[in-house]
Amino acid sequence: MRCGCIYWVDKMLNKSFYHLGVLIAKHPGYFIIIPVLLTMLCMTGYQQLKYQIDPEYLFSPINGEGKAERAVVEKFFKVNYTHRFNVGRITRPGRFGRVIVIPKDGDDNMLRRETFHELRHLDELIQNATVEYEGELFTYKDACARWENECFQNDILNLDYIMDDIESGELNLTFPIMFNPVTWDAHAFPVFFGGTKLTEDNIIISVPAIQLVYFVTADTKRQDAKGAEWEETFLKVVGKAEDSGLFKHISVSYFASRTLDHELEKNTRTVVPYFSSTFALMALFSVITCMMGDAVRSKPWLGLMGNISAIMATCAAFGLAMYCGIEFIGINLAAPFLMIGIGIDDTFVMLAGWRRTPAKMPVAERMGHMMSEAAVSITITSLTDLFSFWIGIISPFRSVQIFCTYSVFAVVFTFIWHITFFAACMAISGYRERHNLHAIFGCKVQAMSVAIKEKRNFLYKAIMAGGINRDDPDNPIDNKDHMFMAFFKDHLAAVINNKWCKMLIILIFATYLAGACYGLTQIKEGLERRKLSKADSYSVEFFDREDEFYREFPYRMQVIITGDLNYSDPIVQDQIEELTRTLENTSYVTSSLYTESWIRSFRSFVARNNDYLNLTIDDEQSFIDAVKEHWLFPGNPFSLDVKFNEDETRIIASRFLIQAVNITDTNHEKEMVRDLRQICKDSPLNASIFHPYFVFFDQFELVRPTSLQSMIVGAIIMMIISFIFIPNILCSLWVAFSIISIELGVAGYMALWDVNLDSISMINLIMCIGFSVDFTAHICYTYMSSKKRSPKARVREALHSLGLPIVQGSSSTILGIIALLLAQSYIFLVFFKMVFLVIFFGAMHGLFLLPVLLSLFGPGSWQTWSGTDIGDDNDEITDVESPMKLSSMDKLNSYYLQQHTPLGLPGPFGTGKSFLGAPYKAYGDEKDLGIGTSGEDSSESSSSRSQRRQALEDEHTRRRYEEGWRRSSYHNLYNSNSQSQFQPNTDLYGQQVTAQEWRARLDVEQAERKRSAVGLRAYDNFAADFMHMQQRQAAAHNEDVVDASPVARIDTGRYTPTSSLDERARRKYRSSLTATAAAHSAGSGDDSSYHQQMNAAPATTTTSVKRYHRRRSSEDSTRHYQRWPPSNIEERCARRYASAARDDSAAYVPTHANAAAAASAYRPHPPVRSSSHHNLYYPNGAQHPPTYQYGGCYYK
Repeated sequence: MRCGCIYWVDKMLNKSFYHLGVLIAKHPGYFIIIPVLLTMLCMTGYQQLKYQIDPEYLFSPINGEGKAERAVVEKFFKVNYTHRFNVGRITRPGRFGRVIVIPKDGDDNMLRRETFHELRHLDELIQNATVEYEGELFTYKDACARWENECFQNDILNLDYIMDDIESGELNLTFPIMFNPVTWDAHAFPVFFGGTKLTEDNIIISVPAIQLVYFVTADTKRQDAKGAEWEETFLKVVGKAEDSGLFKHISVSYFASRTLDHELEKNTRTVVPYFSSTFALMALFSVITCMMGDAVRSKPWLGLMGNISAIMATCAAFGLAMYCGIEFIGINLAAPFLMIGIGIDDTFVMLAGWRRTPAKMPVAERMGHMMSEAAVSITITSLTDLFSFWIGIISPFRSVQIFCTYSVFAVVFTFIWHITFFAACMAISGYRERHNLHAIFGCKVQAMSVAIKEKRNFLYKAIMAGGINRDDPDNPIDNKDHMFMAFFKDHLAAVINNKWCKMLIILIFATYLAGACYGLTQIKEGLERRKLSKADSYSVEFFDREDEFYREFPYRMQVIITGDLNYSDPIVQDQIEELTRTLENTSYVTSSLYTESWIRSFRSFVARNNDYLNLTIDDEQSFIDAVKEHWLFPGNPFSLDVKFNEDETRIIASRFLIQAVNITDTNHEKEMVRDLRQICKDSPLNASIFHPYFVFFDQFELVRPTSLQSMIVGAIIMMIISFIFIPNILCSLWVAFSIISIELGVAGYMALWDVNLDSISMINLIMCIGFSVDFTAHICYTYMSSKKRSPKARVREALHSLGLPIVQGSSSTILGIIALLLAQSYIFLVFFKMVFLVIFFGAMHGLFLLPVLLSLFGPGSWQTWSGTDIGDDNDEITDVESPMKLSSMDKLNSYYLQQHTPLGLPGPFGTGKSFLGAPYKAYGDEKDLGIGTSGEDSSESSSSRSQRRQALEDEHTRRRYEEGWRRSSYHNLYNSNSQSQFQPNTDLYGQQVTAQEWRARLDVEQAERKRSAVGLRAYDNFAADFMHMQQRQAAAHNEDVVDASPVARIDTGRYTPTSSLDERARRKYRSSLTATAAAHSAGSGDDSSYHQQMNAAPATTTTSVKRYHRRRSSEDSTRHYQRWPPSNIEERCARRYASAARDDSAAYVPTHANAAAAASAYRPHPPVRSSSHHNLYYPNGAQHPPTYQYGGCYYK
């Protein structure tokens, strides 16, 4: 099923790549030098590198709701680190250092004298550490965040003043707040104590962890830079103290705002050392895979150049992207590993296309054919990858956008570099192969057949021999089959075609789907901070302790109310109170004891003290005056929660604080943010809730719908691309099924493999859409386009064509990313896991599942269900109306099809062109339907293909054509209802033949066929008729048959031809003698004489052969004008033959000697297969003279 426009796309690609291949073969130097120079030019863009490591910028949504909420908070309540800093009211993390301290002496209680003594020592180390910035020395006290000119202090350390009373039990600590009787500090224990154990009366029993926090100013860029330097010093000082064993009773874990930045940098550095080893591994794999037993047709250096081409393309792409001002992130370093795998796949495709071309062609023509064949495979792979990454560019995460942008550049450059630079390398290798030079050493060697004939030693035959013998290019010694290709066809296909194995495969697939569905229910969303760090990082210990001890009271959240409200109105006050209580009543928020609400506390204060204060707060102005005078004084933290207008007559914004409780994991965090936001939206007030981490939590809400949307859109685009290049509806549906199945498996099993659904895994899910098409689309198309009737035969054909390429392609991709597994980084580990899953599942779908499903539900599946599928490779679909690929016999007859007028057949046969209207497409049996292979005969060289399939294809084709013609002929001749029964019928070449004559000819034909034990070739028909005529005449005159040679015993006066087909064969035979002699005298073995010899034969026969129309069926015989009356057929044929014989007799007198010489020098072209009254037998093992077509000319 083809659409005109889709057909045009395929045709245009084939023609364009054909001409490009010819151009590259003629000028390979330009296509090597120019890409090298462009690579060097683009690599200068590395000077424009803009390295980005900000976690919030990379991993939070671009337009997330948390960023909008933060903008509202900062508009009204901007943080002042220098004078009015409050840790519970910050909007950004800022610059800080945190330590979580636990005991390491066996006692799990931190409330001891010795532990607090070491805590004091740790605090002194941190505060007294000297930092240098731009020549200025400062300490923590010089740069600390301040409240009313006092540094932010960890007042929990003042418990050491009363520690003796606490240890003795004379003083109990009450949770959550307690005043220090010595320093009068209000200790908020939930801020500092972690994992606190309490009695029923909230008396603290033990404290297993204590955290200390240090904030520095970050109001300006300079302060922020100084704070960054202080953080570096903080990490060094604390890390040195912990690693040196300075503390005997406490263990310290530490963290700073720059920690995640450091970890992203470390992730980048961990994978860099593996670039060289990965390149070496891939180069070794490519060299080994591209080698063959044939020392000439082996292409190890091309395998290496495929790697170099991919690396050059990636370097050039990255440099150009940097020139465009695109920021660079550490995740981009995963792209080169993927590009090497993609490049090697394209290398296999192009090498497979090259090996499908006849070795006797000139290099330019072979390059054209190779590029034409590889066009669809390379283009569909590159386009699917390109569109997959393009989908990622529109995602809401900067990290995904940047990675996909660089990957788009890399995919495009890899494609261009392979069809230019690598193709030029192939052209040079083609010239080497043309001159039969050794693939490694470059010296001229002998073909294996010649080496055996000359009895060369074993070492020479094992290492040096290769190529083809130009004197005998079709011998089987120089055209061996590949054992792995045979394994997939003979063994793996046999296993898959077994009904019990099919049941087992379907059962395994059902189990696979069940496991994937279960995995989908276990998906965790969000990128956890600890996974951005390396496994051996100091931050991992900090995150683990934080999750263990500080999940009970994790987040201090701000609720902001904006708008023109009259806060003195009791209705407004009740609405605020109702919102506060609704939030407190959720499972995510603790009791009102931990809530800081300025309006609630102010109303409570007025209610308690209005008797002596005598305040009036019924109108707005008196309310504002009372609040400003009695409650919002500068020393009260509530003064940070109310925003007045410029003249301070109205309140334009306010906020209150609530405390989250018992938030266990990322899914719980996502639910908390979603539910609390919904409560604020349902409130009649213009309210919003915010915490600095909500900016990161937004990814939890967006990553699932974004991933789902990207996969759906990607699957649709992949279907469209597949249909454009593989125009078959059923094939597109199977491709869509495979994409859905593979994506389902990747998404499900990634959760079971400890991979969260986050921005990193979303990159891979989007990327996997393109990778999932590669194997399944090609295996499906190969099955669907097969002409075999039997599903078993289709399975064998599909696995024979694509079994080894799928294994090679999947292996190369997995080897390309193996370094990501060794990097010990979660980010790169996710890349490895998910790419491995998609490649493995894609290969298993292509090798096992799809062949089974297609055999059960595809074309011819009724044979599988009915048990009548015997797997006959010879039983093919005979649909001459569809544009089929030329079979082996069609190629042998291509000369006659080209030289004569259209034979009434639609498609390529009646246009004077070859397959798909492109003259250069007719040389091969089939297009490149897969990823390609580097096997010896994965490409099926022209000679070996015809040798292996000759007997089966010839016998099957003969039966097929004769059966069709016989049915149509008998229908017209013997059907009593036929209107043409008593009408003169036109024979194959326009002669009038009555029904009785047709019937007689067919009866004689059937009788002779039954008596014949061995069939003859079509061009031997003249000899067969002459033998029968000679025997009949000898019997009539009682003579002995002296000579059976049809050349030596021609008697033009006594012979009457049986058909014009025999006459044309004889004319061609006689006229070729002169051309053959001329060719022997002029042939020198070079390309020019070779071309001249080939072009001479068509010119000789065209003028002497009368063009006739071919009859498709006997119904067509009555549609044309009757050229000759039936009465003079035999008479006219005899007269024409006698005249031709007289013309030739002067120049040639047949004898026994020259007849044998002529027969060995030339065999006439086989005429086109015609109706069943002609003999089209082929003896087993006989070799056809191969005929190839390219550029509109035919060569044999």
